[in-house]
Amino acid sequence: MSFGRTTPILRIFDEAKAKEFYVDFLGFKVDWEHRFQENLPLYMQISKDGCVIHLSEHHGDCSPGAHVRIETDEVESFQKQLLAKQYMYARPGIQEMPWGKDMSIGDPFGNRLTFTASISS
Repeated sequence: MSFGRTTPILRIFDEAKAKEFYVDFLGFKVDWEHRFQENLPLYMQISKDGCVIHLSEHHGDCSPGAHVRIETDEVESFQKQLLAKQYMYARPGIQEMPWGKDMSIGDPFGNRLTFTASISS
C-alpha cells in the first residue's frame, strides 16, 4: 500500500487578491486555472518547487480558516525574501518551536500557511 502527495484546497474570494498574495508575494506560480463558464467561480492550482496548493472560489469545496504546514529547508532565507518585498499586509516573523522553526502567514481569506523547518533540516 502507498499514498501519494496531499494537495490542500484553500478557499479564496477574490482572484486578484489571491494572485497578489500567492504569486506576487509568496512566489508561487499559477499552473492552471479552471472555470465551468465565464463569470463562474475560479479553481486553480499554484505551486512552488514541490509544494502544490489548489485555490477555490467554490463555496462547497472548503471553508475559509484552514491551516496548512509547508516544509522548507530555508525558512530564514524565505523570510528575508518576503520582508524585502515590503508587502503591506504581512511582515512574517520566525518562531523557535520544539520541532524547529515556524513562520506563519495569514492569507487575505482567513487561511494560515506555516512554513516550517524541522530541527533535522
